[in-house]
Amino acid sequence: MTAPLVQPIPDEPAATATVGTQQALLVADYHAGYEAGLRYEHGVDVPSRAPERRERLASLLERIRPDRLLVLGDLMHSIGDPGGAERGELEVLFESLPDDVAVTVVKGNHDGRIETWLTDGDGIDIDTDIDVVPGDGIALGDIGVCHGHTWPSQEVLESDVVCLGHEHPCVRLEDKIGGSRVERAWLRGRLDPAPFRDRLEYEDVTWLERADETPPRVVVIPAFNDLVGGTWINVPGQSFLSPFLPAGLADGEAYLLDGTRLGPYESV
Repeated sequence: MTAPLVQPIPDEPAATATVGTQQALLVADYHAGYEAGLRYEHGVDVPSRAPERRERLASLLERIRPDRLLVLGDLMHSIGDPGGAERGELEVLFESLPDDVAVTVVKGNHDGRIETWLTDGDGIDIDTDIDVVPGDGIALGDIGVCHGHTWPSQEVLESDVVCLGHEHPCVRLEDKIGGSRVERAWLRGRLDPAPFRDRLEYEDVTWLERADETPPRVVVIPAFNDLVGGTWINVPGQSFLSPFLPAGLADGEAYLLDGTRLGPYESV
């Protein structure tokens, strides 16, 4: 990606970011307890992959050694209070984190009252420094982070790079003999001001009205959980999940996890 502050990690649904003098590891849509949700909501029995998810994240933390783990929403899967499966998964996850890594969780639409469990003293007993911030996001240095299920905060729009999850971008690829597969993808481009201009909460964001201003870059992070599916961004008629996508994305391009550039996402 060309955004200098955010760099994807090859073959991983994660990125590193420079936040002031710190380095952060960015992931989105972990969806702890997803398999239990499938059983409860759809009657589908899928063996838990919680250990694999945890080990993959632990491996990234060991390799990157960031100052902060930044989760861009949907750390857990249930909409309300965390259920037994995801509570157990997250307890083990947080207990396994390095002591010197702080955690910031941007609340996603699946994160319910996660702050009452992680930060208000009524949940797990861990030593990790955890912050839970609203889903419309915050600015961390020159980077704005939000989940993507709601309109971003003004400070996110004023950042140099806007990072979000929620969309679970995927591409459907076909071969010459009719076979097909779906792969997770990165989606990036620049922020198109059009859908933001008429919203009162953005009236003080000056670049929205000034053609000479350079809009922020946009990075949509693929889901960390490989079971959750997502938006087939290159299939006509697919509805995006975020209220400001795809209208808020200009010059959008897709990349596979291995870094392969697929070009404009609509024509892949």
